[in-house]
Amino acid sequence: QVQLMESGGGLVQPGGSLRLSCGASGNIYSIGVMKWYRQAPGKMREFVARIFSDGGTYYSDSVKGRFTISRDDAKNMEYLQMNSLKSEDAAVYSCNAMVRGRGNSDCLEHWGQGTQVTVSS
Repeated sequence: QVQLMESGGGLVQPGGSLRLSCGASGNIYSIGVMKWYRQAPGKMREFVARIFSDGGTYYSDSVKGRFTISRDDAKNMEYLQMNSLKSEDAAVYSCNAMVRGRGNSDCLEHWGQGTQVTVSS
């Protein structure tokens, strides 16, 4: 069994910064692409960023230039550095990862439970 757990959410003023972390634990052989999504109240879940195992990254237009995704494979961690936060960035942020378990040939998709980010003065 694999679990993802986010941390680092909270309340920040507009223009401020937060760093989200997501740790993977359990039966892990390797982790492929890792992503962040967010969902604001009354809105559909929205893709934020992804990072491949080779370090390649991709961002949604709404966060490009302000957010930075990174990973530490030695620790099975992914991060989202969020700068210049705006009110419209407020949402529940969830991490997502494709994980191959030991003894398995397939990668399975896993989700964290989410962490709340509130942007308000």
